[in-house]
Amino acid sequence: MRSERSYVAGLYTRLDAERTRVKGQYNAALRGNGASPMERDVEVRASAKALRRLAVADDGLCFGRLDTLSGDHSYIGRIGLFDEENDHEPLLLDWRAPASRAFYVATAATPENMRRRRQFHTRGRQVIDFTDEVLGRPGGGERGDAALLAAVNAPRGDGMRDIVATIQAEQDRIIRLDHPGVLVIEGGPGTGKTVVALHRVAYLLYTQRERMERHGALVVGPNPAFLNHISRVLPSLGESDVVFMTTGDLVPGLHVTAEDTPEAARLKGSLKILDVLAAAVADRQRLPAQPLPIPLADVTVRIDAETAEWARHEARDSGLPHNEARAVFTEIVTYVLTERAIARIGRGWLTRADRAGWEELRSDLVKELAGDEKFTAALDELWPILTPETLLAGLYASPERLRAAGGDPALARADGDAWTVSDVPLLDELVDLLGSDKSADRTAERERAAAAQHAADVLDSLVGRQDSMDDEDHLFATDLLYADDLAERFVEQDTRDLVERATADRDWTYRHVVVDEAQELSEMDWRVLMRRCPGRSFTVVGDLAQRRSVAGATSWDTMLEPYVPGRWVYRSLSVNYRTPAEIMDIAAALLAEFAPGVRPPESVRACGVQPWSRRVTEDELPAAIEEFVRDEAGREGTSVVIGPPEVPGAVAPSETKGLEFDAVLVVEPERILADGPRGAAELYVALTRATQRLGVLHQGPLPQALTGLVETPAPAKAGQ
Repeated sequence: MRSERSYVAGLYTRLDAERTRVKGQYNAALRGNGASPMERDVEVRASAKALRRLAVADDGLCFGRLDTLSGDHSYIGRIGLFDEENDHEPLLLDWRAPASRAFYVATAATPENMRRRRQFHTRGRQVIDFTDEVLGRPGGGERGDAALLAAVNAPRGDGMRDIVATIQAEQDRIIRLDHPGVLVIEGGPGTGKTVVALHRVAYLLYTQRERMERHGALVVGPNPAFLNHISRVLPSLGESDVVFMTTGDLVPGLHVTAEDTPEAARLKGSLKILDVLAAAVADRQRLPAQPLPIPLADVTVRIDAETAEWARHEARDSGLPHNEARAVFTEIVTYVLTERAIARIGRGWLTRADRAGWEELRSDLVKELAGDEKFTAALDELWPILTPETLLAGLYASPERLRAAGGDPALARADGDAWTVSDVPLLDELVDLLGSDKSADRTAERERAAAAQHAADVLDSLVGRQDSMDDEDHLFATDLLYADDLAERFVEQDTRDLVERATADRDWTYRHVVVDEAQELSEMDWRVLMRRCPGRSFTVVGDLAQRRSVAGATSWDTMLEPYVPGRWVYRSLSVNYRTPAEIMDIAAALLAEFAPGVRPPESVRACGVQPWSRRVTEDELPAAIEEFVRDEAGREGTSVVIGPPEVPGAVAPSETKGLEFDAVLVVEPERILADGPRGAAELYVALTRATQRLGVLHQGPLPQALTGLVETPAPAKAGQ
């Protein structure tokens, strides 16, 4: 024990020295030392990233040791540390390194040329104890589960914890899987599929850092609470180039404020909505019912239906998005109107041979049309500049436009821009259908150029002041700082970190994408995500039995094969590390009713506490909930009340997907079960959130599948 404590203490000494070295690099980079602003920024970012990676290692820096048959040994930890004075000899292996793999997969039956696995139990920087497992010994059985059971039995904290010290063999095989396409990880509640996917991202960032770190990775989850729950895992593994989003965040700046009906969500999630969107755009490319007069200085010209139809045909045939094709439409209309005007104005005073006169007249007319308000208004009526938001909001709010586009009446709503999650992929699609407004782009470029010129003028002014200073004049440091800051603002570089840049940029593409609760995503959701990752490198996590959305996946093949034919593989997790056997037995009975072909995961442990139920009246329900909350407040760990929206203080089952709590109280399961076609899946989710204790309160008869619960009487009132 003494030697192990001494070795781990030496690792911390090495860690502190490395931190000091990198901190020095960081401070030097901040000072600049003659480097250009861009070079300084690159060095500051690199050293800051290195500091963040070193900062995660204080807790559990080294958690294990492997001894080989030949007598060599290696220490395994969160990061790799090397002896700089001894030919870069590894002092600590990163858990992701190939040499660390045996720590997770070696067993008594397949020892991987290892003799012993040692697992450290630490508190802070101190080794408290360790357990040994001798490998390759006949009858030795599988690896010891002391560390694993200690981890799964520990009270839950505020967020998901990494499992770097307790990764199991079936999990490790998925984490290290060498597959360039889409990996689907399916598993029931508590199988660790989410945390396995996150560790896989950390593994890919380690093994493919040069390829991945410029674009980073994206993790998509079902709701903000879930993302907050998992957000600490990757930083705890030293990885920060990861963006966390819900599907509602995929269009920057959009705020989701409403919820669709199931029918509207189904319609919006289907690829058939693409035809509606295309028709809605085409519907805004109009022909005038009557000729539109454009009075010019010397003549009045008219945009008639024939002219507009020709211009529309040419604009559509250009293949450009709607807003960019307006230039083609405008060019054709301008050509027709100027030819008509020239024919009328030039008659009698221009000869056919006077080519210069004709061209001058044409040029004057083109300029006059370009600056004419009525001409611009006519163009806006026939081929308006559109944004995704204005087009879609107008479509929803207008029964006439919706009907013209072939949309289902179920899509109509009075408040067109009350955005829902299902609107996000439609708005994203419209970005490509509409394209950018080139005139707005040119205006922004002119403003940027003007600001840059202002910065240059300030610098020139200050330099001039410095050249002309006499003994009475002073050039203050603040002047130079202001000028320096102003100039650097327009240097062609972006000083935001990767997460900030990616979050703000709709066109940002990622090297890898993790999709959790993927069974809930619609066909249109997948279109958005495939745009975000042209390399089609995905880790997809889900459980079809827990699908709630009517637009979600009924099979992985249906969703993925159109995008990655033959490039997706399937892996399953079968061991439940979260839900104790007593609770899983109850959930499995429900699963057998609504998904009889799905095998429930096998719990790795029992907790010794039987889940209970209690029937209450409507008047007794609030007090019973308060009793649960009060009792759990006195315990270590976390708890939650899950129930229908009408229950005060209860969280909807869908809001707890992917989360875990020490204790769960499910209220009125019969009402959850009756809530639409996916009510059984909702109840299944609710029942499988607990790691220790589960209680159920019900007013009506208990659903048949839950009759295995132990019925408990209400506590006796005072005086009885």
